[in-house]
Amino acid sequence: MSGPAAQRDVIFTFSYETYTDAAKRGMMRPPDRILNTLVQSPEVGKLLVGNPYRFLPTALARRALGREVAFPAEPTRVLHSPLRARRSDPIGVDEIAEEYRAYDRDLARVADEMELVRPVVITTHPLVAGFSPFEWAEHVMFFARDDWTTSTRWKSHWPAFQEAYRRVASSGRSVTAVSQEIIDRIAPTGPHAVVPNGVTPEEWAGPVPESPEWLSRIPGPRALHVGTLDDRLDVEGIVAVATAHPELQIVLMGPQPDPGYLAPLAPFGNVHLHHSVGRRELVATMRNVELCLLAHRRTALTEAMSPLKLYEYVASGCPVISVDLPPIHGISDRIRIVPTMAEFAAVVDDALADGRATEEERLGWIHANSWAARHETVLDILFDRGGARSRPGSPAFVAD
Repeated sequence: MSGPAAQRDVIFTFSYETYTDAAKRGMMRPPDRILNTLVQSPEVGKLLVGNPYRFLPTALARRALGREVAFPAEPTRVLHSPLRARRSDPIGVDEIAEEYRAYDRDLARVADEMELVRPVVITTHPLVAGFSPFEWAEHVMFFARDDWTTSTRWKSHWPAFQEAYRRVASSGRSVTAVSQEIIDRIAPTGPHAVVPNGVTPEEWAGPVPESPEWLSRIPGPRALHVGTLDDRLDVEGIVAVATAHPELQIVLMGPQPDPGYLAPLAPFGNVHLHHSVGRRELVATMRNVELCLLAHRRTALTEAMSPLKLYEYVASGCPVISVDLPPIHGISDRIRIVPTMAEFAAVVDDALADGRATEEERLGWIHANSWAARHETVLDILFDRGGARSRPGSPAFVAD
């Protein structure tokens, strides 16, 4: 084993996004945060980070144009970016199995070059988790931030994801997921634990930052929803709230992959669409609005989510209204939970009257829900601290 006796060699793999994608968004999503923890942990010896497959011509062009973010590489920290002659994964399960056996062999080669010893693997990619053998690794953990079998974007691959879940479950590999619903759908026979999303205290501490100029031009009260503005968003519900509360300025911030989906909102002068912003501006926006919203439709996908934005809303100190999804219960009593988005209208006035949390309350919640605290569970299982993979009484314990 490399380094001090307490250190472990680790392999981390992304799902369908690369290190460059993570770095450009500010390392803010759950897989990105786990990678940060591994990079900073004194328990990690050598670290091999695996990008997903990328199409060879496109990848070479991006490198030539300088569009890739440099990984802070050193002899003990290596980023591996496998390339292939096809743009996307095959559809058939047998073909996918062969594709990810090849991915496994490629990682094994790099691990051998790095002289990793008894490495443990944490992958956020469902197909790597299910189809890559990793016979050369000591242990494999699948970290699931979404239920891939319900994402309409990946519908053509649902059979492969379902087979991957079956293989993960029967293999005894460990599973950590952001919600109990995802754990239940995978039904692992190995160690498993729920690891909800969290926040970074340093991002949310201190006085309220200056409001972004564009936000200052929108009069209050302002209600903010952050996230990809796709079919998870309850457009009909937003129409109902905008109609019932014409004085409420509803700000929808995030990417718009299908602008046509948002067309019903165009007639409403109190609905404002804004593109994604950087982390500092996002924090400043959340801390300057009067109300935050989780405006999702109830679907199989959203019912398994642990919405990161909800934790950040609470960290901002803002009152929150959310549609009723199983993973959000127990997060904070600052969240008003209603059955559907259309019913937000009935509680808007009460939520606004709640006002902002006290600073003592806000900071106490932030520290109790930090990423550092969340990741202790991940590292317990990954490193088998104190026999956590099989210890009775541990959240990861699975009886024979």
